[in-house]
Amino acid sequence: MKIKNIIILLRPHQYIKNIFVFAPLLFSFNFQYQNFLDVSIAFILFSMIASSIYIFNDLADIELDKEHPKKRYRPLASGNISKALAKYLIVILSAVSLIIAFLININLFTVLISYFILNIAYSLKLKHVALVDIFIIATGFVLRLFAGASVISNTLSMWIIIMTFLLALFLAIAKRRDDVIFALKGKETRKNISGYNLEFVNAVMVLMSAVIIVSYILYTVSSSVLNKLHTHYLYFTTFFVILGIMRYMQITFVYENSGSPTKLVLKDKFLQITILMWFVSFLIIVRGVNFG
Repeated sequence: MKIKNIIILLRPHQYIKNIFVFAPLLFSFNFQYQNFLDVSIAFILFSMIASSIYIFNDLADIELDKEHPKKRYRPLASGNISKALAKYLIVILSAVSLIIAFLININLFTVLISYFILNIAYSLKLKHVALVDIFIIATGFVLRLFAGASVISNTLSMWIIIMTFLLALFLAIAKRRDDVIFALKGKETRKNISGYNLEFVNAVMVLMSAVIIVSYILYTVSSSVLNKLHTHYLYFTTFFVILGIMRYMQITFVYENSGSPTKLVLKDKFLQITILMWFVSFLIIVRGVNFG
């Protein structure tokens, strides 16, 4: 069925990444209905522009995907969706998203057009440049933060930007590890895989995990956060951050299943519970629980 294939082509399961659009609202603790509505619209627009990029990427990689044991079943690679329809969807999704964003405010438009241009460059060339590819992926997550902040007039702190970038970099290098494992089995499909090997990606993942944890601890005890949130106990939430990082590394190193961070979060109950507990503990502490 064409409708089903179009939905698959849009990759709606990837929209979980766009939850980062809500992060500025969460950390501002200004949960007004209008703010939530505005950020929700930004989330929808970002999802639309992201889907147009996913389609463009599939279109650019169609020949490679045909040789891939899993990706060959994607709508374009399998021939279930025509190239003409794919191009039409790219134009419609990107145009509607950008026009609406421009009508809302110029800052949101600037973020979306920057994301669009950056990822077009990524799909055409930059994803084949080792290191540059994962930095672009991480930058995309930071742009999600700016999209959410642009519609609620919230200034992002350096901490949320740094930690989002580091976390995204960690997930991106974990995904590349999966590509390396795949290549070691004689099924190389990425041109940039020669820029990575197992020893390198393992070392980078360990390094990034340590930097993320230290950065989060510094965030929880920083004077700016203490003054804004009026609590000295936020460091307790570090427990769940460490647990989540360790679980992801267990999945990556022990089970060797880090190909899709989105699917892992959607399927792994351990990660879901850990993220939920972090969120709940964060809210409880910020709302003024006294441990003394």
